[in-house]
Amino acid sequence: MEHLQTLDGYFKENREEHLGQLKEFLRIPSISSLSEHKGDMKTAAEWLMNSFNSVGLENVSIDETDGHQVVYGDWLHAEGKPTILVYGHYDVQPVDPLNLWTSAPFEPEVRDNKLFARGASDDKGQVFMHVKAVEALMKESGSLPVNVKFIIEGEEEIGSPHLEKYIKENKDKLAADIIVISDTGMQGPGQPAVCYGLRGLTGVQIDVQGSQSDLHSGLYGGGVQNPIHALAEVLASFRDQEGTIAVDGFYDKVRPLSDEEREAYKALGFDEEALKEEVGVAELFGEKGFTYLEQTWARPTLEVNGIFGGFSGEGIKTVLPAEAGAKITCRLVPDQDPDEIVEKLKAHIEKHKPAGVTVKVSEFDKGKPFITPFDHPAIQAAGRSYEKIYNVPTAYTRGGGSIPIVAAFDEILGLPVVLMGFGLSSENFHAPNEHFHLENFDQGLRVIGDYYYEIAGFSKDDLKK
Repeated sequence: MEHLQTLDGYFKENREEHLGQLKEFLRIPSISSLSEHKGDMKTAAEWLMNSFNSVGLENVSIDETDGHQVVYGDWLHAEGKPTILVYGHYDVQPVDPLNLWTSAPFEPEVRDNKLFARGASDDKGQVFMHVKAVEALMKESGSLPVNVKFIIEGEEEIGSPHLEKYIKENKDKLAADIIVISDTGMQGPGQPAVCYGLRGLTGVQIDVQGSQSDLHSGLYGGGVQNPIHALAEVLASFRDQEGTIAVDGFYDKVRPLSDEEREAYKALGFDEEALKEEVGVAELFGEKGFTYLEQTWARPTLEVNGIFGGFSGEGIKTVLPAEAGAKITCRLVPDQDPDEIVEKLKAHIEKHKPAGVTVKVSEFDKGKPFITPFDHPAIQAAGRSYEKIYNVPTAYTRGGGSIPIVAAFDEILGLPVVLMGFGLSSENFHAPNEHFHLENFDQGLRVIGDYYYEIAGFSKDDLKK
């Protein structure tokens, strides 16, 4: 525990300097989705490169992709020790609507021990913490307890379209024993969590075509199929009244929850009544036989995200529409395959489409689910590091959402992925007034530093999946 005292002293002594540096990083409007910020993206990558060099990382480079750049750096002098690959992103979301920000999104401001700025929580603040942890260890010890590699990309907020190719082309360069990502959240204030699984994603658009053009409902209604009715019939066929998905074979490859996982979720004491009040519903709805956390973390879904067609203006128009459509997405769990699920959706739609219409099914981008075993040493080690600093038990959770590139890391590099985040769900990432609670910035620095020591206690064989 001596290293914790050393880290604590270093971070206290340098806190204001570190916050000043983070503010510099946050002032760069690195919005990857807007072409006018291409120069800012390059500036942010160069800022990171300089930061990597200043803390003692080596082989630092800005690597070109078919889109925005990847910043790489490493330190590989811990002979015989495991290697941690740290992933994060330096791009941020757009800031609209500006009028809802209390302070300017790229002029960082501390209020009530919270740092307000776009990217403060997602993900510049959390990336910065890993860089400063390396700095602290290098300054105080002259070396690191493990080998580290950093890969920080500039396209996460637009779906990482070019990173998978980069990973495949740089497998040797990125070789490691575990991947650590700090781009997720804690269970709540003062309640650390290690996320060991994420759901995958796939989706389709259904376009239903009837007549060549809209028809008068008085002249043709009752004699020509209505595409909206046809669409409604297809959509209704996807689930039964208890929320179970009725697509043939949809659940065939779903990995069941272990007893240990179900007990761990139960131990979290999740308040479903508080959730109902928060989201404004009288009752929850979901697949029978599973709790809310099990439904949203470890069970697959099929949701209709939007429906379009016909007349929706003010008043009424007696029209029989020519076409209608819907967008559908499915959250997937291990070991479901997105391509297989799309084929099952297409077969189901073909089977249930009514007469009198043609149906076209278009695919959206896909992302595979990911899971690192609940009891994996790297997962449990992260929990211990949290507990040393926060002095409360760590929650072991799965995420209901999807980060497709995480599954790509898992599949291409074949490494355990540890999601140890320090954000809170209330921090408005992707929304106006994004902020980062500085108590989690302070404590997170110490957690990360300790985690490097925890991993140093394992052999490479210990960490294999």
